[in-house]
Amino acid sequence: MVRKKGIPIRNLRNNTLQILTARVESFEREERERIRATEGNQQRQNNNNNNNIVNNNINNNSNGKRVRPKRHICHVCDKAFAARNALDIHMLVHNGLKPFKCHVCEYACTTKSALVTHLRVHSGEKPFKCHICEYACTTSGGLTAHLRVHSGEKPFKCHVCEKAFARSDSLTKHLRVHSGEKPYKCHVCEQAFTTSSHLTNHLRVHSGEKPFKCHVCDEAFTQSGSLTLHLRVHSGEKPYKCHVCDEAFAQSGSLTSHLLVHSGEKPYKCHVCEKAFAHSSHLTTHLRVHSGEKPYKCHVCEKAFTTSSNLKTHIKTRHK
Repeated sequence: MVRKKGIPIRNLRNNTLQILTARVESFEREERERIRATEGNQQRQNNNNNNNIVNNNINNNSNGKRVRPKRHICHVCDKAFAARNALDIHMLVHNGLKPFKCHVCEYACTTKSALVTHLRVHSGEKPFKCHICEYACTTSGGLTAHLRVHSGEKPFKCHVCEKAFARSDSLTKHLRVHSGEKPYKCHVCEQAFTTSSHLTNHLRVHSGEKPFKCHVCDEAFTQSGSLTLHLRVHSGEKPYKCHVCDEAFAQSGSLTSHLLVHSGEKPYKCHVCEKAFAHSSHLTTHLRVHSGEKPYKCHVCEKAFTTSSNLKTHIKTRHK
């Protein structure tokens, strides 16, 4: 009797990916159609001023939009969804399957829409533009969050320290400061991070990958944000202006540091001698006075220094 061979595990995994990919695409298509239909119905409703129907509908929320019941619950984290396909997509988070892959880099994700958004990193496309300033971004959610810069709105508040944020994901990341949670671990050195983006950037330290290249001088970077800052060297753009003296800066962090000059605030205190500093980097340098640490070594004579600027001065004056 000849024993039949089973289906290889690899084929089963490929079949699973194909099924899930088809479900994701089907769900996204249905969602687009549902949104268009909802917007059309809402417009007709506004035109007809048919508010009585809205008020009488027990399934409607306070904004007049129909609320779909969330009957499909994830057995892992108890998150609930209105559509079965939405639950299927969510499960990809738990099982680690990422069927949509970037043809440029090694990025992979769970939905087609996320891949479309990612591809804008490579193409440079930023279709969502601010009507107040010249800011543009890759996602509608990014634009919504940006508009709060102009309005000053910060609707997401920390229940521990009451610090407020313009974005919900910023609050989620902030809460890890209180909890100490670092859920994203490097498989090479086991260093842990509070956000997946920090882990992605860290992994490039091991791989040496620098996917973000300057079109002017060909210098490459591990992060898109670093490239954005670098491009201002060529353009001379300084979008962050001081409201006190009108001095402008290329980075928001530089403006934040500059404002301390006007306020006189010195929030960073030494725990040894209680000397205070306006900048955290100045405190870090000062602490080396107490510890004796000299991390910057000359490659010629091996003399060590507490700061990189002192090392550069030494090399110019002694070894040039």
